[in-house]
Amino acid sequence: MCPDTSCCIAFKMRSAALVKDALAFETAVKIRSYGEWQVNSNNNLLILGAGQYGMVAKEIAESMGCFGKIDFLDDINAIAIDKLDSYGAYTDVYAYAIVAIGNSGVRLDYIRRLQQAKYKIAVLASPKAHISPSAHIMAGSIIEPMSVINTGATVGAGTIVCAGAVVNHNATLGDGCLLQCGSIVTARSSMANGQTLGYGEIFNGNNVD
Repeated sequence: MCPDTSCCIAFKMRSAALVKDALAFETAVKIRSYGEWQVNSNNNLLILGAGQYGMVAKEIAESMGCFGKIDFLDDINAIAIDKLDSYGAYTDVYAYAIVAIGNSGVRLDYIRRLQQAKYKIAVLASPKAHISPSAHIMAGSIIEPMSVINTGATVGAGTIVCAGAVVNHNATLGDGCLLQCGSIVTARSSMANGQTLGYGEIFNGNNVD
């Protein structure tokens, strides 16, 4: 369970040497704040999208060990408790929410709407990912197993970093990016908002000196 359910991220980072609780990780990784949130007395998580990204998000959230009840909203999958646009009805039940939808524009729009509804926008990061203590992971991002977020890197809001992808040191990902499995963003590179990097693809553009 999270030691502080009023913090803007619920996350427990495990490594071979130590365990960092949600509050320690928030301090180390400098999660960007999204305004003043209402204080909820639970750490339940609502995932918008019950497709392939949603299923991965749920497994990551479960592996983090700091959420209570985890449920979906989705317009198609019967596993969901309700439709996507019904999120406003659940603010008293779920303190945290995240959007696990592949379309970047839709993902960022729902994040904005969830913020307005006073949800805390979670960050989901697999304990099997490597995340540097000097990295910056913005709200609504999903970091899958075996990915690497290296020293001084920044991952924009609502970005999905798939399994085995590498964001090298001092690289910057804009909001709503998608890095498919095995892709690499080279050191000091900068990706614009909403960009997608394909499977095994290497991004070496717009380097920052």
